[in-house]
Amino acid sequence: MATRYYIRLPDAQRARGGDPSLSFTAVSPEGFAEQLQSALREPSLFERWKSKQDDPDAIDPALGETDPGAVVQGAQDDLHVDLVATTRIGGEILRQRLRWLAGSAWELRDVTAA
Repeated sequence: MATRYYIRLPDAQRARGGDPSLSFTAVSPEGFAEQLQSALREPSLFERWKSKQDDPDAIDPALGETDPGAVVQGAQDDLHVDLVATTRIGGEILRQRLRWLAGSAWELRDVTAA
């Protein structure tokens, strides 16, 4: 069952993770949406993170879960960016991806069934 996550980037310029190779590079709402959608659909972000770990082979493969049908929409609302992610990926994995991409500069505003 898919879930819809309502995410806010209060200050899009600060929405960057601690590791630039894993972080958002986008500057537009559409760019943020595209990069999050890619992080949910494809394993590349997870694989980059995994390769940086001390023992990559010890990483639980379930953390690399993907959803090829994930869809993310982005919109500018005043000074912040709102993202709506519709995916079958669970909340913990979604939050993990957002921490890599945006650090702590994001807010989960609501969660609903899709």
